[in-house]
Amino acid sequence: MEMIIEEEKIKKERSAKLLLYFAIVSMFMMFAGLTSAYLVSSSRKDWNHEMHLPPAFTISTIVIFISSFAIQFAVRSMKNGNRERTTLLLLTTLVLGVIFIFFQFQGFDELVAQRFFFTGSESSITATFLYILTVLHMVHLFAGIISLLIIIYNHYKQKYNASQTLGIELGAIFWHFLDILWILLFLFLYFV
Repeated sequence: MEMIIEEEKIKKERSAKLLLYFAIVSMFMMFAGLTSAYLVSSSRKDWNHEMHLPPAFTISTIVIFISSFAIQFAVRSMKNGNRERTTLLLLTTLVLGVIFIFFQFQGFDELVAQRFFFTGSESSITATFLYILTVLHMVHLFAGIISLLIIIYNHYKQKYNASQTLGIELGAIFWHFLDILWILLFLFLYFV
């Protein structure tokens, strides 16, 4: 009987991770399509090649990179049964996610100060693409923050332990995806 329960648990974990991977691939394909459109549009006559990424985007990239380590250490701490350290690392990840969003908005302010607007008569296709890519990533990051809040709540309610870490693992996988996606977008926008 115990073996059947363990097999069911393994099947449930595989199914949950597989669904998450399908969602990640779908999100990645959306951004691949947008970056392809960016490349095609960059040959337009009205494309602004003078626009540079704001320094705040560099800071946000460093912040989200560090947050990925924090959530990975949270998973490891939970697997080791260290609840206090897991709590600290989950909260650290959450705070770093909020800091990332703060610096994204700082970057938007810097773009506006450079006179790159999202819409209106003074807007350009170049700036609009930049805003769309970054805002769409931020929307996904909001989903990641909501996931983190649910994970923190479930952790507080002691739904996780050393042998039951599926929720934290799923959250970490999604968070790592957001991290990698932003780094790829940042490098793409920086070099292209």
